[in-house]
Amino acid sequence: EVHVVESGGGLVQAGGSLRLSCAASGFTFDDYAIGWFRQAPGKEREGVSCKSSRDGSTYYADSVKGRFTISSDNAKNTVYLQMNSLKPEDTAKYYCAGIIVCGSNYPVGGSWGQGTQVTVSS
Repeated sequence: EVHVVESGGGLVQAGGSLRLSCAASGFTFDDYAIGWFRQAPGKEREGVSCKSSRDGSTYYADSVKGRFTISSDNAKNTVYLQMNSLKPEDTAKYYCAGIIVCGSNYPVGGSWGQGTQVTVSS
């Protein structure tokens, strides 16, 4: 059974940092692209960052470029999202997923994890 558990969210002041983690079971992150997504209240889920399994290329939404960094530890089957210089508009619930290819919004196994809440105060 495919399962992901996101953690590391919290309340932080604008300009602060957080490091999100995502542990997977039932599949291996190394076999898929890895995506971080977020969803703010009343808004659609959006892609934040992705790491390609083919060549390790990384991609970022324009809104987070230069501030967020995606990485992975294959030995632990865990992925991370380092978030620096956080802004109030980064407030959202963050989700990770193995996906077939960067740009896809369909998670491996067909379901999302519980996510982790990030709240940035001004």
